[in-house]
Amino acid sequence: MNEKILVVEDEKEIAALIRDYLTASNYKVIIASDGEEGLNLFHEEKPQLAILDIMLPKKDGFEICRTIRSKSNIPILILSAKKEDTDKIIGLGLGADDYITKPFSPRELIARVQSQLRRFTELSHTQDKDEVISHNGLVIDATAYTVTLNGTVIPFSVKEFEILLYLASNANQALSREKIFDEIWGYNEFGDINTVTVHIRKIREKIESDPANPKFIETVWGIGYKFKGEK
Repeated sequence: MNEKILVVEDEKEIAALIRDYLTASNYKVIIASDGEEGLNLFHEEKPQLAILDIMLPKKDGFEICRTIRSKSNIPILILSAKKEDTDKIIGLGLGADDYITKPFSPRELIARVQSQLRRFTELSHTQDKDEVISHNGLVIDATAYTVTLNGTVIPFSVKEFEILLYLASNANQALSREKIFDEIWGYNEFGDINTVTVHIRKIREKIESDPANPKFIETVWGIGYKFKGEK
């Protein structure tokens, strides 16, 4: 089945360019020109991935991202002319899986879409029973694709889940940001290593009672991060 991709972009030329390249790569594309239409199409069409501009009429991309993430774990790519780090941090913090700035290479966009969908599909179809990790009230279940803390299900984005699962699967091992990035994103030429830091901060906010003094994900100064517990 060809994956369905929602594109929310109010610049018609850019939307048409994205549609043409995605269609040529055998994806089904649905386009919305404002935020409200984008959310309506998300609910009606149930896409497998969303590409969102930030500056949109009626509802901006951040609000759409927040709403989609509260209801779905599909990959979300933010596409925007805003290059400031604060905007990237906000987008990733709201649950986006990637952030691409305009002007962009259509080939790069396709590569990122393919990477996000491939990893999401692989993760969603994980059937290894050993991929259920439990420690100190935290349960990470790759088969069910859930994170539970003290019996409460915690919503996670795709990348947040992948990072947590990767760290927990390598418990008590100090992993560098570079190694985490290579494992989770898998395309160095497109990446920003600070993305790992942003995602770790969001994960801590969700599972740590005191993010400044974490009991699950420890910062190993000069190296990276370590999950404290048993595999």
